Amino acid sequence: MSALSLPFPLPSLLRLPSLVRLPGAPPGAHAPGALLRAAALELSVLVAHLALYPTGWADERPADGAETAGAPSPASRLPLAPLPPVVLLHGFADNRSVFVLLRRALLRDADGTARRRTVVSLNYSPLTCDIRAAAELLGRHVEEVRRRTGADRVDVVGHSLGGLIARYHVQRLGGDAVVRTLVTLGTPHSGTRVARPADVHPIVRQMRPGSPVIEELGRPAPGCRTRFVAVRSDLDQIMVPTSTARLDHPDLRVENVLVTGIGHLALPVHPTVTSLVREALSGPAAGQGSNTRAYEAPGAPETTAGTVA
Repeated sequence: MSALSLPFPLPSLLRLPSLVRLPGAPPGAHAPGALLRAAALELSVLVAHLALYPTGWADERPADGAETAGAPSPASRLPLAPLPPVVLLHGFADNRSVFVLLRRALLRDADGTARRRTVVSLNYSPLTCDIRAAAELLGRHVEEVRRRTGADRVDVVGHSLGGLIARYHVQRLGGDAVVRTLVTLGTPHSGTRVARPADVHPIVRQMRPGSPVIEELGRPAPGCRTRFVAVRSDLDQIMVPTSTARLDHPDLRVENVLVTGIGHLALPVHPTVTSLVREALSGPAAGQGSNTRAYEAPGAPETTAGTVA
């Protein structure tokens, strides 16, 4: 069953207008009705994802895990795609089913035609207790993808904790040699303060501000070759504060993107975000400095912040 065939109003909710701030209200203040719409969207995404969750329990088989749109048939060594393979990495207590819609978007051009791009997903156990160990697993997975596809470099998209694992692989384990672009969706780059009782899980403690892992990621990373695109939402209730999903590091090439009107669960499925991810992975990994862009979801005027150094 695909997400689009679910008996839940997910597609229509995804097209809800973006939130509009109250006149004269400070940043982060939103109309109550808009907050309710965002909450309804989060609930709809949650229900749909729970229905799909069992489909993502098993690891991808090689034939499915290296899905290449436009390829004649799967083979032991897949034809090299014009664009680097994309590795998708889910968040805490989740699995690869969260990327059903994003995978479909990445395998299609803007006009809906199939494109030759390899898209794979990595499942890691919810019992994983260390971001460093998960980053090593990601590294082995990336090497397997490169071996099977013949690609020199890959792109990675990580949702929430998945983005932090991928960043650790890039910054601390030499992954910048093989990861061209890393896109993070709602990732606690500077640590999140949400749900203190969740600290019973060691990996949650590693996502806290000031944890050894967060401090490691703040250390110098001269010459890092990976380009970063950090997407965050102004209504992300898991990122506390929401600005923690912004990536600021003097040695990294980063583009920070603010999307308004959606929450944490909607980030991997919302059309605005999937379009941003596809755009980020379609161009060259070039550019210097740190940029910030702000977007409104479809249905409201687009707000674009000026590019800043």
